[in-house]
Amino acid sequence: MYKRKLFYFGLITSLVLLLAILSTVLSANLNRKNLKQSNIAQSLLVEHERVSGISYRLFKQLTDEVILGQSANQAIVRNKRALISQSLSTIRQLELEQREALGVQHTKGSVEDTDELELLIDVIIRGFQLVFTGSEEAPVDQQERLRSLLEVTIDDEFREAINAAVSRQSKVVATINAQINTLNTAMVWFSGGLGLISFSIIIYGCYWLFNQLYQPIILIRSATNAIASGEYDKPISEKLDQEFEELATSINQLAKRLKEHEANEIRSRKQLELDVEQRTSELTKANLQLTKIDARRRQFIADVSHELRTPLTIIRGEAQVTLRMRTASQEEYKETLSAILEQSVNLSKLVDDLLILTRAEMHQLQLQIERLNIVTLLSAEVGRWQRRSDDRLITFTVDETLRDIDVAIDKPRFQQVISILLDNATKYSKPAGAVEVGITKNESLVTITVKDTGEGISAAEIENIFERFVRFSRINEGLGLGLPIAKAIVEAHGGQITVKSIQGEGSTFSVILPTELPS
Repeated sequence: MYKRKLFYFGLITSLVLLLAILSTVLSANLNRKNLKQSNIAQSLLVEHERVSGISYRLFKQLTDEVILGQSANQAIVRNKRALISQSLSTIRQLELEQREALGVQHTKGSVEDTDELELLIDVIIRGFQLVFTGSEEAPVDQQERLRSLLEVTIDDEFREAINAAVSRQSKVVATINAQINTLNTAMVWFSGGLGLISFSIIIYGCYWLFNQLYQPIILIRSATNAIASGEYDKPISEKLDQEFEELATSINQLAKRLKEHEANEIRSRKQLELDVEQRTSELTKANLQLTKIDARRRQFIADVSHELRTPLTIIRGEAQVTLRMRTASQEEYKETLSAILEQSVNLSKLVDDLLILTRAEMHQLQLQIERLNIVTLLSAEVGRWQRRSDDRLITFTVDETLRDIDVAIDKPRFQQVISILLDNATKYSKPAGAVEVGITKNESLVTITVKDTGEGISAAEIENIFERFVRFSRINEGLGLGLPIAKAIVEAHGGQITVKSIQGEGSTFSVILPTELPS
């Protein structure tokens, strides 16, 4: 993943930088140690020169004492001997530090020679003391001893010891300087090589990271361009680092959702178009229906006006004629009142029918429910209509097992429904056609059928047959309120009324009622 690659790049860079810092620290430490050893060697050279100078001055003073026969200033001698001892002690301490740092191989004989040098100085000083205290000896012997002390011991041995110490420290200084030069040269080459390698690694790492970052950016840009142009099918298909993989997954999911959203939008647009078309069609149908209803309303108003005007005209005419008569018999008054009463009854019946439909629409049609034997009720209604229409055959067939069916109904309203159906059946049947009434039961439902033998009802008439003010085109009697009233009464009982018709064979009306009125 890209985070890990950045971590590795940072780790390698840090390691290179750490290596450079460690190399610098190591080089500085080695240089510090070498410089310290060089300083120690320089200090040893200075101390040896100091010992040599002090010793020679002391030897000169002691020589003058012997030659001139004068007693030396012991305070000065002690002071110089103390300085020599101090310098030798410093030399010995520095040589120990040098040996510990450089090893025995580079400091071979330094500590031991210092001890010998100190011993040699003591020997020389005691030699002068012996020469000075041996004044009783022959002058020749005293001179010989002094000469041997000066020429052999001091000039040869002491100078050789000092020169050997100085030469040895010069070699140590040269060795240390050579080590410093070698280390500096090595550090220069190492630093140069490390810098070149570090620069190459950093340049390559930057180039590598740039490529690692540039490729996902190109893929993401291509994916966004593809999404912008409407191509949603997995715009990023290549495997990327984890950080970019999460982004690529999000972009792919976004493309998928955009595709789904676009598909949903297309479906919604089509559905909206269909809905608008359907609503438009429904509105068109509703408008046509309203137009039809309005036409029927106007027709109804005209019919009601006509139906009201006819009995009112008759009532008014009968009353006017009777009132204009100067003398009228009792029979004439009775005829007038009978005509007026008949027309008033017709008007009351019309008003009642309209009131029933209005209450049914407002769900305020009140029923007086009672349990009655439906077969007995139907038999009575069929008998009554048979007597009224003795020129037709009205039959009622019922299975013996169904004679004890009790139904919860409003008797007057239900008689009105049967009367409407039988009236229509006798009215629209052929002159010698029969009317059949039947009854069946299915679980908790009772079905009453009234079948005529008329010409049948067309599909257009069946569609609107239970609406108000609809009358068959071939018969103009009535206001077209009978079937709507029957439908309202049946539905108030929790049932339904249907019709089936075959052109040329007749129609069958079915009233389906529950045996128990629903609560």
